[in-house]
Amino acid sequence: MGLIKAAVSAVGSTLHDQWKDYIRCEDLGNDILMRKVSTPTGVISKDSAIQVAPGQMAVIFDSGRILDATAEEGIYTFDQSTSPSFFAGQFGPVFKEMWTRFVYNGATNKEQAVFYLNAKEIMDNKFGTPAPIPFQDWSHPIPNQMTGTMSPLRVEVKCFGKYTFKIANPAVFMSRIAGVADEFRKDMLIEQMRSEVIGSFQNVLNELGNSNHKTPVLELPSCTDEIKKIMDEKVFDQPIRDRGLSIVGFIVESVTLDEESEKKIDNYELSSNSFMQQGTLVGAYANAVQDAANNAGGAMNGFMGVGMMNMASGGMFGAVQNNAMMNNNGATQQYNPYPQQGGQNTPTHSGVVVSAPSNAEELDDGVMAFCPNCGNKNDNGSKFCSNCGNKLTK
Repeated sequence: MGLIKAAVSAVGSTLHDQWKDYIRCEDLGNDILMRKVSTPTGVISKDSAIQVAPGQMAVIFDSGRILDATAEEGIYTFDQSTSPSFFAGQFGPVFKEMWTRFVYNGATNKEQAVFYLNAKEIMDNKFGTPAPIPFQDWSHPIPNQMTGTMSPLRVEVKCFGKYTFKIANPAVFMSRIAGVADEFRKDMLIEQMRSEVIGSFQNVLNELGNSNHKTPVLELPSCTDEIKKIMDEKVFDQPIRDRGLSIVGFIVESVTLDEESEKKIDNYELSSNSFMQQGTLVGAYANAVQDAANNAGGAMNGFMGVGMMNMASGGMFGAVQNNAMMNNNGATQQYNPYPQQGGQNTPTHSGVVVSAPSNAEELDDGVMAFCPNCGNKNDNGSKFCSNCGNKLTK
């Protein structure tokens, strides 16, 4: 009940005529995972030839049990009088286990067939997250002033990519899902498998977003090796392995943020840039105010510039202005709009000394246009200052 590998010289020679039946399977391609092939009578006669092409595994089935199996390409002669040979390479132990334990209940008696399994890597299997999934993005950290720590920005992402898989354990694959079907195609399990791949991928994202990895969200497409490594180490694809399958390759082709997450990152970048700009402006603003307060001759020009800066910044520098105008003793100085030009310093009603212009314009009847007390310009003919009430006549 075993396979005997035929001599190379027998292939394509007249010895081909000695075989009672010649069993072979066309290439299974990328869509067929298993196909059943038998003779017209349903019986594989002694000395029948069984061909195993590259990328195929052949399992000899007889009335509910496994007689022999191989994953090594070549031409084999079937001989029921011999023991199983298991020309299987890496699948040797698996095929031996199939021979001793693999039994289909209710199988038709006297049925013999060869089940060809696809040993190739099954390509071009697409996946995509149907809804955004959460990700902790450490490339946009948020400071916690209470604890002095940093926290990741929580975003929602959609990921799209491809994966490949192959049959890793033909015994488990046949016993769990394929059975003894005449043909088992990829599309019979791909939807279920895609859901499990997405679940596995979401677990990987949780790992990549933790404090140990801190993977930036937009760098996920370049983490192909890391994703597969984590998936293998954490066995996140266990449901897939339980069917005798294994994930071989995993590629993330694109990562997109949902609208809310894009707004979060845009606001984060805007806040960061604004903070840096404001830090520069605050320093320049404070220097300008201090210089204006210390320089009587340039006070008017200095404060005009400060005013424009404050208008441009939306009044954010009010506190800076107040601090900058404090003198060394902590007393507030009132701004004198009239530069000192040799006139006598005069105390105002607020107690702060200012200098009145010495060349103040004198109007009719000896009335001064500028108040010698506070420097306020008054309307023509007024004998008292409208600001401090000081008498304007000499």
